[in-house]
Amino acid sequence: MDEQRLIEIETKLAHLEQLLSDLDQALASQQAQVSGLEQLCRSLIERLRSLAEAAPAAPADERPPHY
Repeated sequence: MDEQRLIEIETKLAHLEQLLSDLDQALASQQAQVSGLEQLCRSLIERLRSLAEAAPAAPADERPPHY
């Protein structure tokens, strides 16, 4: 194998290693964001449930006030 070809292969490998590292960091960042959003959704669902339980139930056949 000639010297120039070996240098090209090593260069490509170095670029691929850097790309893999960048993708790994991006994936870790996105996973942290997803985890935060899942926690936010759980807290919002719980809050909506508590508000629904605290709200008085309206009669189903009550006429609107303009009648």
